[in-house]
Amino acid sequence: MSAEKTKTMRAVVQDGFGGPEVLRVHEVPRPQPLPTEVLVRVHAAGVNPVDWKTRGGTGMAGVLGQPPFVLGWDVSGVVEEVGFGVTTLAVGDEVYGMPWFPRAASGYAEYVTAPARQFARKPATVGHEQAAAVPLAALTAWQALVDTADIRAGQRVLVHAAAGGVGHFAVQFAKHLGAHVIATASGARHAWLKELGADEVIDYSTVRFEDAARDIDVVIDLVGDAHDKTSLRSLEVLHPGGLLVAIPAGVSPELADAAAAREVRVTPFLVEPDGPALARIAALIDAGEVAVEVEEVFPLEQAAHAHIRGEHGRTRGKLVLRTTA
Repeated sequence: MSAEKTKTMRAVVQDGFGGPEVLRVHEVPRPQPLPTEVLVRVHAAGVNPVDWKTRGGTGMAGVLGQPPFVLGWDVSGVVEEVGFGVTTLAVGDEVYGMPWFPRAASGYAEYVTAPARQFARKPATVGHEQAAAVPLAALTAWQALVDTADIRAGQRVLVHAAAGGVGHFAVQFAKHLGAHVIATASGARHAWLKELGADEVIDYSTVRFEDAARDIDVVIDLVGDAHDKTSLRSLEVLHPGGLLVAIPAGVSPELADAAAAREVRVTPFLVEPDGPALARIAALIDAGEVAVEVEEVFPLEQAAHAHIRGEHGRTRGKLVLRTTA
């Protein structure tokens, strides 16, 4: 490989907002780590709903600004260089992380740079493709349950869209924390969700969840009011003082007013980079207490197909891009 070649890398670039067809692989400059940063050779990158929303002009488009840019926040790979001042990681360490979110991490690429402490060592018992499926989804579930809701043993937790990326981690974390877990999902996912730890599963296609769930302490709402007023309907199942964590769309004035009238609480939520939490999550995975579900892996050149699959199919767990040959 020539010296000039090593200065570039392959990345999925979008030059404008639009459908999956705007995603194209280009040669772009390879980043260099600043002090306290590491350069990570990316082996796999997770695909998340925020990715296709941002691609279309919503999601984190307001943070990233106008294209061109490179999507992706979930990465798993190997440290290739360390910047001055890095003491927590070394060249050759296998790491995973959700760097920079909500600013651009440019994870759909062969290399990323980010502060060392936004990464953690990859779970040893899974490969890079599974590890890349973890950070954004698992941190969302962990921070919502642990840091925001402060889940305690014996509480009743309702998880909407429990079979998805965030949902399947939320079920497992809530169970690990000692909660009684109720999940909503299509009937085909019920047996699997019970294997993950759900105590009860409600088929949202045949049952109104507010008719089947009562006296809930915390609702992890991964759907929002855009679909059949899920957030507003969720207020009905909370006991007084209970909490709705509204993850996809936040808290509208209508939702806030309805919550106040019912004497329950609502809060918006946005995940943050969190290396220490990823280390705790890796320990749970390595201990066999948390499983990682990857539905399909695509080569980097098929990022558009991964977006189509995610947008138009109800996936079980996560979709991942493989950045290595």
